[in-house]
Amino acid sequence: MNPSVDARSPVAKRLLHFVDGQFVDSVDSFPNISPIDGSELSRVAEAEKDVVDAGVRAAKRAQRGPWGKLNAGERADWLHRIADGIQARFDDFVAAEVADTGRSVSQARSLDIARGIANFRTFADLVRTAGSEFFETSTADGGEYINYITRKPLGVVGVISPWNLPLLLFTWKVAPALAMGNCVVAKPSEETPTSATLLAEVMRDIQLPAGVFNLIHGHGTNAAGEWLTKHPDVDAITFTGESKTGSAIMKAVADGVKNVSFELGGKNAAVVFADADFDAAVDGVVQSSFTNAGQVCLCSERVYVERPIFERFVAALKKKTEALKVGSPYDQGTTTGPLISKGHREKVLSYFRLAVEEGATVVTGGGVPSFGNACDDGAFVQPTIWTGLPDTARCVTEEIFGPVCHVAPFDSEEEVVERVNDSAYGLAACVWTTNLARGHRVAKQIETGIVWLNAWFVRDLRTPFGGSKLSGFGREGGRHSMDFYTESTNVCVKVA
Repeated sequence: MNPSVDARSPVAKRLLHFVDGQFVDSVDSFPNISPIDGSELSRVAEAEKDVVDAGVRAAKRAQRGPWGKLNAGERADWLHRIADGIQARFDDFVAAEVADTGRSVSQARSLDIARGIANFRTFADLVRTAGSEFFETSTADGGEYINYITRKPLGVVGVISPWNLPLLLFTWKVAPALAMGNCVVAKPSEETPTSATLLAEVMRDIQLPAGVFNLIHGHGTNAAGEWLTKHPDVDAITFTGESKTGSAIMKAVADGVKNVSFELGGKNAAVVFADADFDAAVDGVVQSSFTNAGQVCLCSERVYVERPIFERFVAALKKKTEALKVGSPYDQGTTTGPLISKGHREKVLSYFRLAVEEGATVVTGGGVPSFGNACDDGAFVQPTIWTGLPDTARCVTEEIFGPVCHVAPFDSEEEVVERVNDSAYGLAACVWTTNLARGHRVAKQIETGIVWLNAWFVRDLRTPFGGSKLSGFGREGGRHSMDFYTESTNVCVKVA
């Protein structure tokens, strides 16, 4: 497949599957629509069941064949070649992410593509240097034994990734799966298929052994996603996306007792104490609420501010939010792009209407911006701040996944911890305070997978990442990814 590219969109006329080292087409296809102006970027092949089956069979052959025979250092070399291949086409990947998502060029360059490269390099280096556990054992009858732990790949891993950070989250799963010796059948979101297709081109160009990486395009229910999760020769599923989809996948894999790792939704909180660095906290909440138009699972949709600074904080937050520039990512100075689709925009707008019905005060935003150009056909909404809702309101308890936050006052540390934890989700939280003793104390009490103190969205790829409650289960990152993508075997040897 040789994409025809222009300065803004390295999108092929038709995006194909990549199975057993070859690009293959399907009879049916669906449009890839720009969230910026509603135009059709490309047509995407819709996988039939036999395409999914061919991908799984190819992965199984490769895992039992050449890939499964490589040692950790050899696999690490391949991952570095993949990273180098992405680096060589860096601008193409940036253009693809911007076209598919509408995110800013600066974010695509500094975060999305850079992290995609880092994912491969990090797990390559991790697997090359990883050690093993070793124990010496003495028994009552005088026997002496040594025990050591070996890791074996699971086999075929099904990867299903979301649309909000397409390459970043796609490679976050593909890289460690390959590093640990598995082969992959991956389905990117149907909303953002382009960067995954470019990655398949990299795999082809570096001549990765056929079947190690397989890419299928398509939808979820009664389509590629469901067929992949239910396939009897898929040994594990790793998924990032909506909680209800995660629940459906759990039911689908239950009979096969497959390994699963889920990073699901969030209704994350930011807590601002009166002693916080005020300007840093305002800037931090603007970032954590409105980055990527609020379409990050880690975004703060609930903001709790200690009462002595509440009014001042809301006023400053309003001013900073209204200074954001919403528009085309190709326009200079744009900070906030569109939502991923008009369908998702309608969901977010329904919450805008619901908030007013529930009694919210709209501090700013709450509608659709007007541009007087092609962006009027895109999927934009205004960054929005609410106050005045009770903690039981649907807009405070349900994930919206848009550029929105509700700000509420609190009076004590104990109170705010209880309110933050009173959620069906448990993914992330931020705490802003200059009292580090308090910060550590509060962080330990918050029921989420990650807590940031005076920061947001900083990730060390060696640390565990994941959520609790409806935000999923399992941890990935560093040795935690090694644990998920392998089976451990204890070898016990009698020495005396």
